[in-house]
Amino acid sequence: MSPQTDRNEPRLSSLDLALDALNMHPALAEELFSIADLFGSDPALRRAVTDPGAPVEARQQLVVRLLDGKVSPEAVAVLRQAVGLRWRTAGEFVSAVERQAIRSALAQAQVTGQLDQVEDELFHLNRTVAGTAELRDALSNDRRPLADRQDVVAGLLAGKAAPATVVLARRAVGARARTFAHTMDGYLDLAAAQRSRAVATVRVARPLTAEQTVRLQAALNQQLGRPVSMHVVEDPSVLGGVRVEVGDEVIDGTVASRLDEARKLFS
Repeated sequence: MSPQTDRNEPRLSSLDLALDALNMHPALAEELFSIADLFGSDPALRRAVTDPGAPVEARQQLVVRLLDGKVSPEAVAVLRQAVGLRWRTAGEFVSAVERQAIRSALAQAQVTGQLDQVEDELFHLNRTVAGTAELRDALSNDRRPLADRQDVVAGLLAGKAAPATVVLARRAVGARARTFAHTMDGYLDLAAAQRSRAVATVRVARPLTAEQTVRLQAALNQQLGRPVSMHVVEDPSVLGGVRVEVGDEVIDGTVASRLDEARKLFS
């Protein structure tokens, strides 16, 4: 781990927790990648949201005005958390947002049961590119339009890879500060970390508030003894409370389950 990563670890961990407390959806990764690109391409905007001299609330309000209604509430929530932290440089802020985009793609793959597949596909693609000079040169040739280079790698994966693999591979081609190989290695490190997380399907009758989401996330982390990625599903049949499924384990605190238990007493 680099010294820079060491210095940023508390901030990154805080941002990781903010993302993990959200309900993942398929568009979140692309939204966060687009936001990272927006701030990465606009120095003035980047400085405005990372200026340590500006009140945190003012920076967060700027993000809300800029993004509200254009991206999902989950994406806005990640950015509000990000601009509320102090970064050594504005560039580190952009990298941190991109990290959450990557983690979002991997978390979505985990929710759909494709994380192992994605990790395997990323590994083999990286090996293929590293072992093929012509392909490696084609992807790294800055004189060739980025979209064309991304199409090359997408063509290699067409019809053969999970959606998250294609999204991440295309992104790796346009990595700003690292080679394709090093970027893919970073993705694999994050995929390995994601695999140590439990996936919980949370069924609720009505949407959880932000406070309820955070409290439930903390309770599940403590009960299971490891980080948990939550997938929240609205299900009117639960009547009230919450039903949590983690693999074969069920934690049921719904009104429906309590009524069912009462009926059994009188059967």
